[in-house]
Parts: sequence; structure tokens; C-alpha cells
Amino acid sequence: MRGSETYEHFLALHTRAEGLVMPNAWDGLSALLLADAGFEAIGTSSAALAATLGRLDGCHAVSREEHLEHAKLLGRLTGLPINGDFEDGYGQTSHDVAATVEAAIDAGLAGIGIEDTTGDPQEPIRPFDEAVDRIRHAVTAANGRIVVTGRTDNFIQGRPDLDDSIRRLTAFAEAGADVLYAPRPPDLAAVQAIVRAVAPKPVNVVVSPADKTLSVAELQQAGVKRISLGSALYTHVMAALDTAAAALIAGDIASATTGMNFRSRRLLRQAKA
Repeated sequence: MRGSETYEHFLALHTRAEGLVMPNAWDGLSALLLADAGFEAIGTSSAALAATLGRLDGCHAVSREEHLEHAKLLGRLTGLPINGDFEDGYGQTSHDVAATVEAAIDAGLAGIGIEDTTGDPQEPIRPFDEAVDRIRHAVTAANGRIVVTGRTDNFIQGRPDLDDSIRRLTAFAEAGADVLYAPRPPDLAAVQAIVRAVAPKPVNVVVSPADKTLSVAELQQAGVKRISLGSALYTHVMAALDTAAAALIAGDIASATTGMNFRSRRLLRQAKA
């Protein structure tokens, strides 16, 4: 599909009544498994991708080029729309952000997230006007060819200010962002407040707020249109590996080697194609 067609298809998944559950993959096999399960779109995860390379997630722990190649791999293997978790847009200036959006379009991505982080632990969130200007440049560069998610990281950067988060998301929406996102809102009431503030634009929530006990149905009932998982699936798999490693070092080979049979799954045929 051309850029505009990819944009329209991906955005339509957000605006339908049931919304979209968009899990995040970290390599080719995880992407194929998710596609085989029936998901209609996949996100990258900057944290999971960094971990696969032995790096700690942070501003630019993975380079723009590495992330683009990773996203291209997921798209090529699955044929699904890929949303890129592209941190601060990989650049210090708004023009750098616009260049990253152009690169993502060239790479065939369906969506791209731009957050308001700085990478500076002392001042982790960009000033309001600067953050909005970066989203505005991203939207201008996108020009209806890629879905832009405007994201504020207040809640995960030690700034639990719902009013400021809503102010930012509302401004991102007014600047043209297609989807709005504030990771880890403290409770369902905060989710609902965000949904109301930016309506009718769709809102993304990562996993479930706070204690992760809310279901997909409950989040959808609250008006959430996209549910992503961040690094949660990756850490779930790594927890299983950790358990298997403990069993193996204790001498239990059987417990450590129980797993899926590649040859019994359709994804093997996909990987060979």
C-alpha cells in the first residue's frame, strides 16, 4: 500500500467501535507469533528492542537506523501495519523529528509515536511549547501518510500531574496528532478524563493502568481505542526463561526444555516464505 493508503487503513482500526489491541513485538519470531494469533497491527517497543541488544532503555539507547531496520523486518515478515515506538523522534530539534517521520514513511511504517521526553534525568519532560512544536512538525511531515501518536511521559517520569498531561495531549490533538497517549495513568478515572478531553481523537493505553487488573473490555468501555503492551510480552517471555534457567541449573532438564514445536505451527511456513 502507498503511504496514504497505509495511513487510512491503520487509522481506521482505531476509529472503529471495538478499537484495536496492538501488541508489541521484539524480533521476527515474536512478530510472526502475534500475526498468527490474529492481531491486526503490531507495535515496536523501544525498551524490548534495547533489551534484545543488551542495552538499558533510555533516550536513543537504540539508534534511529537500528529501530527503522527492526520495524521494517516486522512489517516484511507479517505484512501487518507497524507502529514505531520512536521515543522523542530521534532528534534535538523539531526539524530532526520531521526528518525521522519522513524516514519512517520511507521505511513503510503505518504509525509513529513521538514523546515529550528529553533524556535528561534532571529535566525529563520538555517545556510545553517545545513539545507541542515537535508534534506540529511531525504532523506536517506526515502529511496524511503515517499515523502520528502524540505522547506525554509525565506519569512515568515522576510527574503525576493529570491536568498538565491533559493540557499537553489536548494541544497535541489540536496540532494534528491522530492518536493521544499518556503511559501509566494512575487509575480508570484518569483514563476516562483523558478520553473525554481529546475526544473524538482515539486514545492509547499501555496494558492496563497501575495494577494491570483491568480487562480489554473494561478499557474499551472507558473509551480507549488502542491498547498496547509495551515491553510486557517481552518481560513475560523473559520471566519464563528465568524460571527455565533456574530449573536447568538445579538439574531439571525436562522443565527447562518444555516449549512449542516450531514445526507444528503455521508461522514456520511463513518464516520460510
